[in-house]
Amino acid sequence: MKVHRTGPETRRLQHRMLTVDDAGAFFALNSHPQVMRYTGEPRLTSLDEARQAIADYPDFDAVGYGRWGCVLKSTRSIIGFCGLKYLPELEAVDVGFRFLPEYWGRGLATEACTASVAFGFDTLRLDEIIALVLPQNAASIRVLEKVGMGRTGTIVYEGQRALRYAIGRPRPD
Repeated sequence: MKVHRTGPETRRLQHRMLTVDDAGAFFALNSHPQVMRYTGEPRLTSLDEARQAIADYPDFDAVGYGRWGCVLKSTRSIIGFCGLKYLPELEAVDVGFRFLPEYWGRGLATEACTASVAFGFDTLRLDEIIALVLPQNAASIRVLEKVGMGRTGTIVYEGQRALRYAIGRPRPD
């Protein structure tokens, strides 16, 4: 199994696996109340917790891909994450993203998500990619729709009602 520690590169972003050296940026992101409002996950409470979360992240070793840190090329700063995650309980691959609020509204989530979906189809040869989003998260729903995903239903995931979006691999003409 090939492990994809780096992901797609876009005009403004580089995608790479986070390391414990990135704990400060990861903590800033995952402790921010606005960022975490619609994730269904608890906020991180310490830098040590951020380090541990990064160290314990199993996806790259387990399936060869995961959520990459998004590095803004112009500043070399990690401003969020985006990537693919295998959800064994759904037997599906999910695209997810999270960015610091000062980078919202600039098209960066759409840019990162588009690149991650393309990576899933072109490199991993996936047939379908899904996204789960809380119904009140209008901004993320807009990103998913811009990427070409369509709503396919509602599910209860990890105890919360979520909208399920999906996109299939493009068929050759």
